[in-house]
Amino acid sequence: MKGFVRAALAAIRPVDVLPSPNIWHWPEIYEIENRAQDADGAIWSALREECDWAGRDVVDVGCGDGFHLPEFARTARSVTGVEPHPPLVRRARGRVADLPNAEAVAGPAQRLPLGDASADLVHARTAYFFGPGCEPGMREADRVLRPGGTLAIVDLDGFAEPYGPWLCADEPRYNPVAVEGFFTAEGFSMRRVRALWRFDRREDLEAVLRIEFSKAVAEKAIACTPGLSFEVGYRVHVRRKPAGIVLP
Repeated sequence: MKGFVRAALAAIRPVDVLPSPNIWHWPEIYEIENRAQDADGAIWSALREECDWAGRDVVDVGCGDGFHLPEFARTARSVTGVEPHPPLVRRARGRVADLPNAEAVAGPAQRLPLGDASADLVHARTAYFFGPGCEPGMREADRVLRPGGTLAIVDLDGFAEPYGPWLCADEPRYNPVAVEGFFTAEGFSMRRVRALWRFDRREDLEAVLRIEFSKAVAEKAIACTPGLSFEVGYRVHVRRKPAGIVLP
């Protein structure tokens, strides 16, 4: 994901909002991608095991057009999607218009428009603002979390075939060793998850790969991907906010 690659480059370009070309420029194709991702629910299962949000208040940072908000809203007390790109905020609001416990608001990760200690779970999935150099976003997540709350970051696994090598080939400055080391140094646990991407039509699979990668990498990925599905590796990073006094 081109937006994800920018996580590793955030320190190079220290701006509030780094564009995510795939969903910003092709939201309809990205909708197809979202529907294809995690076809068997492996990421959702891992998240529930790590940080069950039933009856709790959830914040989805970098929520895009709100695709994941309804799933959180099924069991959460409340879910708030935060997104910096105005057209996506409008799409997210339309998606949750009929859900009384869900909303979408505008704002960057570095300045969440939410009160202190107002959430039990802050979630970010393949969002561009987490990774080396993105400590301000994580500090904001800690600010809005209640004691004992969880910050869960779901990112692509640069080591996992076949998607990880495509990602690294598309952006040689992206270093998966450095990214994983960053999360470890920041006190996160890590869980690797293999998720199936399954499409209804071959043309949809090819269109998604073409918005995710440069032309050369996309064509290589298409050529070596038969059928309508492939697996993608993810890393689920989890860090819990201390519930009491932390002694030195």
